[in-house]
Amino acid sequence: MKRPFPVMGSRTAAGLLCILLAGCATYHSQPLPVAPDLTSAPTLTVPASQFQLPGLAPHPIPRKGFDQATILLLAVCNDPDLKAARLQAGIARAQMLQAGLLPNPTFNASFAQSARTYGGALGLSEDLQALITRGATRAAASAAQQQVHLNILWQEWQVASEANQAFLEARGNARQITLQQAEEHLLADRYHADRKAMQQGDMLSTTVSADLVQLSNAQDRLRQLQLAQNSTMHQLTQLLGLKPGAPLKLLGSPSASGLSPSQFQSALAALPHRRADLLALQAGYQSQQASLRKAILMQFPALSAGVNFERDPVEGVNSLGPEANLSLPIFNHNQGQIAIQRATRAYLWQTYQARLDAAVSQAHELWKANQLLAAQLHTLRATLPRLKARAEAARQSVQQNDLDAAAYTALEESYLAKQQEAIQLQTSLAASRATLRILLGLPIVIPAEHARSR
Repeated sequence: MKRPFPVMGSRTAAGLLCILLAGCATYHSQPLPVAPDLTSAPTLTVPASQFQLPGLAPHPIPRKGFDQATILLLAVCNDPDLKAARLQAGIARAQMLQAGLLPNPTFNASFAQSARTYGGALGLSEDLQALITRGATRAAASAAQQQVHLNILWQEWQVASEANQAFLEARGNARQITLQQAEEHLLADRYHADRKAMQQGDMLSTTVSADLVQLSNAQDRLRQLQLAQNSTMHQLTQLLGLKPGAPLKLLGSPSASGLSPSQFQSALAALPHRRADLLALQAGYQSQQASLRKAILMQFPALSAGVNFERDPVEGVNSLGPEANLSLPIFNHNQGQIAIQRATRAYLWQTYQARLDAAVSQAHELWKANQLLAAQLHTLRATLPRLKARAEAARQSVQQNDLDAAAYTALEESYLAKQQEAIQLQTSLAASRATLRILLGLPIVIPAEHARSR
């Protein structure tokens, strides 16, 4: 009589199959959006617990308008590109999870039949090399995850820098537009007065033509400033994740604190330990170090071990015992992967060195530019009181008929032009100082007007 092959293996396999199916993920389709995801009013879209930009903590949004610190905060929280970048952290977490998982054991089964009875084999084995390299694999994934977080932080710095530049330009443009409108009104009054005098025969047509040219030039400058302001405000609304044309009232004047020579040298020395992109490159290099260590560990023979149960289909004898499989590294002992990982490490080392050199060079360049801009602005501001006094004296002289209108207009134009030049220099200096702080990895300074509003 034929003796049936034990069904223990079949029951075990069925049980394992049920467990695997119970833990499987399911697929759900997620269609792409068909409408923009923009808001009409600025709001914080990132929880405070996820906000990690140094020196700029979440705070209530002022109702009366948006100062420099609030604009930077909203831009970092709501920028659409940053929202997508933050999702990379989820990918890094998943990769870290994958790195910590052990390979699944291998199950094999066979069946045979003879005239007398049934037979077959059941086997279960595990790859031991994965256990040997697991530490290096997890170290590489952990450093890579840290690199992703630091890269996101550096992107936040870049968005903050863009928002800061746009804010400074918008505030500077608004002040220049006010002055340019005053110049336009001044030249328009002069043009209409001279034209009326020409109609009465008291003014040459060449003078009126020159007045018209000056007025037209002033109007062109005003239109250019208005176009620049429109572009800057559009950039700001885009960074804040707002709908085009959403109302955005800005408060405060362009400002940024400078650094003393000792502060600059101290920040420069700490640059590799502070700037997020350099820290990200350091984390990437550490990840590559672990990858190289893993490649070296994998040059040793691949080993798998397990247990095997067999039943002879002729004699009906059962056997149970361990088994091992060992690859012989005769032709390939992972020398190719080791060479690749070493070359990659050398590339990352040089990349980091180049980035560090460029950062130091850019910092020195901006530091020097800041000194030149500050000196130029100081000189210009020293001349403004004298120009203002001359313009006021000329205004009184015109009212007393002691000075002709052309001379008075020229003095007023000169004063207005120097005021606009001072605003441009002030904006450039504030932007340059802010950029230097970002290049040095220093916290963003909260302006005084924001501190008062809080």
